[in-house]
Amino acid sequence: MDNIQGKTIAITGAARGIGYATATALLQRGARVVIGDRDVALQESAVVKLTKLGQVSGYPLDVTDRESFATFLDKARTDGGGHIDVLINNAGVMPIGPFLDETEQSIRSTIEVNLYGVITGCQLVAPDMIARRSGHIINISSLSGLIPVPGQVVYNASKFGVVGLSAALADELAPHGVEVSVVMPPFTNTELISGTTGSGPIKPVEPEDIAKAVIKTLDKPKTHVSVPTPLRFTAQAAQMLGPRGRRWLNKRLGLDRVFLDFDTTARQSYEQRARAAQGVVDGPEKS
Repeated sequence: MDNIQGKTIAITGAARGIGYATATALLQRGARVVIGDRDVALQESAVVKLTKLGQVSGYPLDVTDRESFATFLDKARTDGGGHIDVLINNAGVMPIGPFLDETEQSIRSTIEVNLYGVITGCQLVAPDMIARRSGHIINISSLSGLIPVPGQVVYNASKFGVVGLSAALADELAPHGVEVSVVMPPFTNTELISGTTGSGPIKPVEPEDIAKAVIKTLDKPKTHVSVPTPLRFTAQAAQMLGPRGRRWLNKRLGLDRVFLDFDTTARQSYEQRARAAQGVVDGPEKS
């Protein structure tokens, strides 16, 4: 049975980056795609482009607002003939820098979007999937959900939470016929890494690589998915190390300073948006 063609798939934060690439790949496989994004103008522009590939619709979405999320899912169900087959919790932000420089607004933005938004999406979409004994939730996390990285303290906390949430929820929903997966990419070549310079062996992957991993996960579901696959074993090995070993490995991987030493000017536009990523923006987002 094809788990993609003809299925209704909702994607959060899909007007750009990983979400947009995933929507593109799913439309090419014949899915009915519904995208949500807090940037209304960008979301509308994305829908116009994606319409050339297949059946797609889009709606404003603030994942930190439960009512906004519920409304988005209701509209997706309407577009999908009454139900959602797959929810991809993709929306995320990544403020970086020293922990003591993080503002309360930045901390709340990171946790609200990256973790609370995922929890909300899972809780809102799961009841219908359980009732139908069919459905798949895919949460886009990060290998930073397995590897502690200086300069990403709060981001690490949010992504560790998503990995734990996904594994526990996968086991809880399995008896009800519902799949839950967590996709864990390394640095991805989007605005999230603007202003940083990777100097270690872990190179940025493209959004299309994550999209391919999502497609593969839908075709053959499993709980933990890393991109590329071998990095999961590196991450798991890091979790078993003591403090000295972990810090040695981070240095070897180029992770010890990459999110502490960066071009603040090149990153300013993204940081301003990421540190205040709550609420729907009706029109071009100011930076």
